[in-house]
Amino acid sequence: MAFFIPEDKLAEIRNTADIVDVVSSRVLLKKAGKDYTGLCPFHSEKTPSFTVSPSKQIFHCFGCGTGGNVFNFLMMYDNLSFPEAAENLARQYGISISARKMSGAEKQRMSEREQLLQINRKAADFFRKMLLKNPEGEYARNYLKNRKINRDLVDRFSLGFAPAGWNGLIRFFNRNRVAVDMAEKAGLVVPRKSGNGHYDRFRNRIIFPIADASGQIIAFGGRVLDDEKPKYLNSPETPVYNKRLTLYGLNASREACRTHHAVFVVEGYFDLITMHQFGIANTVATLGTSLTREHVRRLKGYAKKAFLVFDSDAAGVRAAQRTTGIFMDEGMDAAVVLLPEGHDPDSFLFARGAESFQQVAASAKGLVDFQIDASIGRNGLNLEGKVRIVSEMAEPLTQIADSAARSIYIRHLAERIGVDETTVLEKIAESREKSNAASDRPPGVAPDGHAWIPDRFEARVLAMMLQYPEIHDEIRTRAVLECFGDERLKAIGEQILNEYPHKVKTPAEFMNRLDDEDQRRLVAKLCIDEAPWGEQSCRMLLSQFFKAKEGKRGNGLLERIRAAEQKGDQDLVMKLLKEKQNQMAGRH
Repeated sequence: MAFFIPEDKLAEIRNTADIVDVVSSRVLLKKAGKDYTGLCPFHSEKTPSFTVSPSKQIFHCFGCGTGGNVFNFLMMYDNLSFPEAAENLARQYGISISARKMSGAEKQRMSEREQLLQINRKAADFFRKMLLKNPEGEYARNYLKNRKINRDLVDRFSLGFAPAGWNGLIRFFNRNRVAVDMAEKAGLVVPRKSGNGHYDRFRNRIIFPIADASGQIIAFGGRVLDDEKPKYLNSPETPVYNKRLTLYGLNASREACRTHHAVFVVEGYFDLITMHQFGIANTVATLGTSLTREHVRRLKGYAKKAFLVFDSDAAGVRAAQRTTGIFMDEGMDAAVVLLPEGHDPDSFLFARGAESFQQVAASAKGLVDFQIDASIGRNGLNLEGKVRIVSEMAEPLTQIADSAARSIYIRHLAERIGVDETTVLEKIAESREKSNAASDRPPGVAPDGHAWIPDRFEARVLAMMLQYPEIHDEIRTRAVLECFGDERLKAIGEQILNEYPHKVKTPAEFMNRLDDEDQRRLVAKLCIDEAPWGEQSCRMLLSQFFKAKEGKRGNGLLERIRAAEQKGDQDLVMKLLKEKQNQMAGRH
């Protein structure tokens, strides 16, 4: 929605939206005292370090340092701009935003992302009308009917049709004043290799709009109606579409995933639609790429277990094997559903029904068992084969965080292939040493690569200022911020004094005023840390702060005084002695 949101509406959204509700719709949270914890969706971890504070309306991960308020979370998780995050929350909480259309100047200022989303919405409307109302769409309508895709499913997934011509969409864009360069940036038109002009990327294809978790159309997929190659064509990556982050159907499936605590992962558009048609709505699909680590982190927010449904051919088996390590590394339970040879989910469900599918799924093998079976199938159980099996299984077994589960699987592998457990344990120890060496980081660098290490005392002073605003007058009187050595921390402190709690009432609201991501992370951490701030503890911290600063400055002044004495520069000696006296007098 390309509209501006008035400041009073933003304040209403901030005061109404509950960060626990918003985050828990995407991340599995558990109550931990007065806060909530879960596995961080922004980095790999097996032990929860992601904390959400309902009282302060902020989140912070102690593992990777990410933090912020409810707007920041949506912007990062759903890849939204600030206005989109605000509009998303307004819809969720039933807050009416008085929409006024933009002027020409405002349209020019509209962000590139918002323009691309608007173009995608227009393209989706065009494709949909071509399928449902245009005579050219009759063949496509019959194709869907033959595949038993009814009107309800067409509507539910907003299916469309791209006509066979080279410029049907371009002509539509011209009529609707859509700039061709922006249509190209959206991945919908392609520049001609020779000469000027563009042509439609999607032609004579069933169109599948691809939405993000909030329902915004970010890309398209297209399937041919004949034997033309490639059978499937997807949008290229754009400023609004990243394949590593996107799963087809997640916006339509996430509530069912939460209800069943499980998600089925299939490989194709029609596979997903058919799963929904047979009542298996907790299903998502990959988009022409293998499951990525980012995909798995998303799925962890909606389900406890994933069932990977792959074709029964060799490519499907390899796809499942590639995914094993990611699920283990991310600490999510997963199993592999191998359908009978010659079947994919679409064909199997129409041939045998949902009950038979659920029976096959119920007997799905866990990832470790699947890996063992696959490794035995590849290598055999002769002497050389057993050696290769132990080597292949060492890394996935190392990735199992639960020590008891790891021991059980080690014993299981040893019994399956007839070797001593010690042999497997030794190989795992080697694998762990290599893994630890590869993951070593330079001192002071956070897991996400951020190397900013704020001064400990200065950061604690900021925490005190955020959580005990009553100390602000003393901070000003004693010119505390003038003693800060870290300019970034000093800038945050000055902004706190200028804006909090006069212009902004809460730390979560204050974060919206910070443009620097590292500063937002730090403020989230300072706010979520609990400390018994009161007048006495604040004065004690300030006393320690000045003592530490004077110690550092004093040592420096003493060295300069000694150097001046050695040179015989009495004027400089007197000047430095006076500076030291003033410094000490100013802090008492």
